[in-house]
Amino acid sequence: MDKKIQTEGKFKFYEEGEGTPLLILHGLMGGLSNFDGVASYFPAKGYKVVIPELPIYSLPLLKTNIKNITSFIKEFITARGYEQVILLGNSLGGHIGLLTTKLYPELIKGLVITGSSGLYESAMGDSYPKKGDYEYIKKKAQDVFYDPEVATPEIIEDVYETIKDRNKLIRILAIAKSAIRHNMAKDLPNMHQPTCVIWGKQDEVTPPKVAVEFDQLLPNSELHWIDQCGHAAMMEHPAEFNAILEKWLIKNQL
Repeated sequence: MDKKIQTEGKFKFYEEGEGTPLLILHGLMGGLSNFDGVASYFPAKGYKVVIPELPIYSLPLLKTNIKNITSFIKEFITARGYEQVILLGNSLGGHIGLLTTKLYPELIKGLVITGSSGLYESAMGDSYPKKGDYEYIKKKAQDVFYDPEVATPEIIEDVYETIKDRNKLIRILAIAKSAIRHNMAKDLPNMHQPTCVIWGKQDEVTPPKVAVEFDQLLPNSELHWIDQCGHAAMMEHPAEFNAILEKWLIKNQL
């Protein structure tokens, strides 16, 4: 997807297709390519797939927090002229999607979360090493998936290079801490947008009990499980993920 990245003002993003915008929010250590399966499938189904680059490394350090990233998403939606969007977020991206839905409900038609932070305090904090130990980072990257082979050498190397960059690491830790502080349990019962919760049964970063709690607290949600699957369902089982999402979108007339 790198060849199709567009720039408009301060925004960099991938956009493909026509129709209702399906706006994808990547995770803290995840890139746009994590959603290749979604991005290649849904444009043909009548959706405009949009993946903005989140300003995780470009905000001033004191403003590097989840709320300011949410403000960035609101600005992006407005700048692009999208009337309403469906948000899809993994991990930190799910948390940003939840907060965007809370703060700007008029912009959100529906919400899809997978392996989302926002409820589980340990979901962000202990997953990002403070030292550049390659073998430790390799193990952490593999632990994200049920099948460790999904963590390709390229993925591991990308994480390793990011962690080695002190400025990036400081911002990663700042956002992780702001996410931990920002528990959304009290907000969820007031969020009535249709919400699809898709979760890996073997997610060790945000365990299955977290998905159950999201489903219980959100008043208009559906919970779907994917077996033999870890923290990034859209990467590990893209066809099954897309099938669940498409069926839910049709059912909710989104």
